[in-house]
Amino acid sequence: MQETLPPWIAWSVVLIGYLLPLAHVVLSKHGGPWRAPAEGRCPFSPRAGWIVMVLLLGVFGWLLYMRARRRGQPAEPTSS
Repeated sequence: MQETLPPWIAWSVVLIGYLLPLAHVVLSKHGGPWRAPAEGRCPFSPRAGWIVMVLLLGVFGWLLYMRARRRGQPAEPTSS
């Protein structure tokens, strides 16, 4: 007989893996500006880029954000 996953574990994964990192990027003062730079070619702001990365990658996107923040660089996703 197979046991089912308790609901609190599933909700914990969602909360810790997506909602808390997303809230950190949205509320952090180091997340970059909300508006795209006038000289930039991308229509999205740096903060919107990080929000998308955290939404798509979850904890891994947040770890990339934290790595960029620790390096002392502006927290902006790099384009290749």
